[in-house]
Amino acid sequence: MRRRKLGKTGIEVSEIAFGGVEIGMPYGIGITGKADMLPEREAVRLLRTALEAGVNFFDTARMYGESERIMGKAFGDRRHDAIIATKCRHFMDKDGNLPPSAELAKRIESSLNESLATLKTDYVDVFMLHQGDVRILENETVSESFVNLKKAGKIRVTGVSTYTVDETAFALDKGIWDVIQAPFNLLDQRQKELFPKAAAQGVGLVIRSVLLKGLLSDRGTDLHPALADVEKHIARYGELLTGKDRTLASTAIKYVLSFGEVAAALVGIDSFDYLRQALNTADGNYLTAKELELANALAYPDPSFINLPYWDKMNWLK
Repeated sequence: MRRRKLGKTGIEVSEIAFGGVEIGMPYGIGITGKADMLPEREAVRLLRTALEAGVNFFDTARMYGESERIMGKAFGDRRHDAIIATKCRHFMDKDGNLPPSAELAKRIESSLNESLATLKTDYVDVFMLHQGDVRILENETVSESFVNLKKAGKIRVTGVSTYTVDETAFALDKGIWDVIQAPFNLLDQRQKELFPKAAAQGVGLVIRSVLLKGLLSDRGTDLHPALADVEKHIARYGELLTGKDRTLASTAIKYVLSFGEVAAALVGIDSFDYLRQALNTADGNYLTAKELELANALAYPDPSFINLPYWDKMNWLK
């Protein structure tokens, strides 16, 4: 497993980042409850196997059910071998309001302390805002809290998870975020316009939604009727499936890793088979210039429709 620099942080991460949501809570197409998930003992073994195979970057969050606790169990005796990114609890109320400054700072630190205890560690490599919209990003208490936690040595670098191009651009302009985790994939390619700016500023880019919750894999068929046009468009990616070992999932991952500005592709892994596939895909052989040109031309024509939270809300991914 090759490694790339995480911006100017001084940290080197594996090209595949292990997405930890699936081991902590039901998530993804066809996963409806605990019975569909990997048993905890096997999840611990899966994490350790990934580490031994060269994956050193693991992503989790306070909001990912049992994910942090399971990672703490897996890496307790090998903490310094693993780069762990976790995300802060949400702190907006149901009406979208932020708490007063003093309470906000307290919640951010409390969330980190909970993560540290659950992960069984005294520091986190990357501590991230979870779903950092512009209102949160422009809040000075939020910025100051993360910077202060870094100065205190409780986190190594600051990070933010964004959804829109505007949010990513705002985070870059803010100048205090060391790492940005953003959605980018074959269907929704909007974020790539900011890749050069992030690289110029030394901001580490971690890409999520690489497989779009499994849509860009063999699960992307027989979708809800509301996603019929998306399913038809996904079928067009057959033009990219060259070579006997090329699958839609491997092509989707290779597409993301074809961009040198990207530090890691975040892939949800909840089975030993998916781990093996991810390891085989991240082989240093990515899309050729011609294939990359074709892939770029095959972006979904209405990328604003590619909205997983909304699709979840509408129960289109069951």
